[in-house]
Amino acid sequence: MDLVEMNLILGGTGKTGRRIVERLRDAGRPVRAVARPLFDLGDPGTWAPALAGATAAYLVEPDVQAAGAHGPDRLPRLVTEAVDAGVRRLVLLTAGGAGHDGHPLKPVEEAVRRSGVGWTILRPTWFAQNFSESMWRPGVLSGTLALPTGDGRTPFVDADDIASVAVAALTDDRHHEQVYVLTGPRALTFGEAAALISGATGRVVRHVDVEPAAYTASQVASGVPPVVAEILTGVYRDIRAGHGADLADGVERALGRPAGSFEDYVTRAASAKAWGPTPRGSR
Repeated sequence: MDLVEMNLILGGTGKTGRRIVERLRDAGRPVRAVARPLFDLGDPGTWAPALAGATAAYLVEPDVQAAGAHGPDRLPRLVTEAVDAGVRRLVLLTAGGAGHDGHPLKPVEEAVRRSGVGWTILRPTWFAQNFSESMWRPGVLSGTLALPTGDGRTPFVDADDIASVAVAALTDDRHHEQVYVLTGPRALTFGEAAALISGATGRVVRHVDVEPAAYTASQVASGVPPVVAEILTGVYRDIRAGHGADLADGVERALGRPAGSFEDYVTRAASAKAWGPTPRGSR
């Protein structure tokens, strides 16, 4: 029987976490969502109460770009403590390229593989929801996405798809020892993504390319720690150079259906007023 006694969801209020929690509750599955301040990945003293009684856990580093700066050992330590506490199924969210030497999330992938319990690793590309829920939303609202990505392409993945794959992995043994690379069905430039948002919202949104060094300097000037600014700029440089544009079939392998398109995401987000009301006179 695939019934899981208790699903622990780290980052239960985040982009993927809250969607996972909703799906588990809708399915009648026991779920415990944890987030700061009650659970803090940086404070091991908060771990034991969260892990008590959990038999499956969804693990995520809350700041992928800054994982190396925060300390690469904290998630591997949590993996060990989770298994010692009785967790028997681990679903880990990392990122594209996390299997490569030097990636800040490779140590936790290795820890999960060595854990001795059932495991699934999810490696998503950039979330489509970054345009509506977090880092790129201010640029959309201002009308200018100033990013050093050039004409590089990214197959933005829908966070709803990530959540659906995570729930499948948490509740079905068929996903054990699987690594799912999660992308959308089409790679877009940031200019193309901006144009699609413009078309759905009536807002004027455009991508403006900036030099990587200038972007790093602007981030530091705005208060971002230099090491974090350098890490983020490095990721954008990869996009600029054409890395990370490949499509993957992880969503379809896990769910038996194609990944959702960026166009569908934009339509839903615009209908939900994620970027506010349609500007007057735009329709």
